[in-house]
Amino acid sequence: MTPWLSALAGDNDIAAILADDAQLAAMLAVEVALAEASADAGWISDDAAAAIKNAIAGFVPDHAQLAAGMLADGVVVPALLRQLRARVDPAHADALHRGATSQDIIDTALMLSLAKIFDLYEARLTGLLAEFEALARSAGERPLMAHTRMQAALPTRWRAKIDSWAEPLRRHRQALTAMRGTLLVVQLGGPVGDRESFEGHGGTIAAGMARRLDLGTASPWQATRDPIVALGNLLALISGSLGKFGADVALLSQTELGALKLEGAGGSSSMAHKANPVAAEVLVALARYNAGLSGTLGQAMVHEYERSGAAWTLEWLTLPPMLVTTAASLRLSLRLLEQIRLA
Repeated sequence: MTPWLSALAGDNDIAAILADDAQLAAMLAVEVALAEASADAGWISDDAAAAIKNAIAGFVPDHAQLAAGMLADGVVVPALLRQLRARVDPAHADALHRGATSQDIIDTALMLSLAKIFDLYEARLTGLLAEFEALARSAGERPLMAHTRMQAALPTRWRAKIDSWAEPLRRHRQALTAMRGTLLVVQLGGPVGDRESFEGHGGTIAAGMARRLDLGTASPWQATRDPIVALGNLLALISGSLGKFGADVALLSQTELGALKLEGAGGSSSMAHKANPVAAEVLVALARYNAGLSGTLGQAMVHEYERSGAAWTLEWLTLPPMLVTTAASLRLSLRLLEQIRLA
């Protein structure tokens, strides 16, 4: 997304969480947790875990080599491990990443990022709901003409309209909170997802990692991506509900109707009288965009055998823009609410 388009439809907070440096930090945190949990389980020595942690603490990556490794291997972890092993005491180098596979590190790092993103979503949803409630208190009993099938229907009150915007968001916030327990879990399966590479220590190591990373535990899920797709569906619901809000505001602010006005609305290069409902329009566009991406993400469920490079790559291409789009929808909804002035 270009800087200009990002100013309109992006989100700097989510972009920072998903940036390469932030993702690298998350992967390194997972490697430390893996080493320490493995030492607790007696599978590597305490000295090895300490050596790994010390090497990672002062690690400065060669980003060009990581990018070249991503191109060659389809994942960044092999190139990352080559750089890390060069820093670890040779006596303990084999203990680094022992038993794990690239997907264990990348998927668990994703969960760390999503935990931060969930915090941001919940805070914005809570703020947005508070603004809707304040608007309902101040103007809820005012009359409003309802419309069905784009025609004037019967008189109603603003409270009914505001409730129709807010109630879905309450459900989405509840679903997001519930999803923390089912989605934000450690992925640890080893090369083929059966934990056999950990020689009987896999469950203990996974539990130890979960405690250190403040995540839940689960059976290996490297090729069963329904929790990720369920997240995508929820993101589409959030942005879709906000798109409905945007569509209503754009219609209600039409000159011919004038049920509300937008303070600080968009201007025109040739018509000085225009007050374009920019934030409302973008909410509609983002809702439609996320709905399309949700369908694409659903196809990332189709893994061949124990891992699919194609499905995994499709997920990487699809989920990040959905996360950004949802955050942008929440941000723009707060902006739009601040602009609304009821007629």
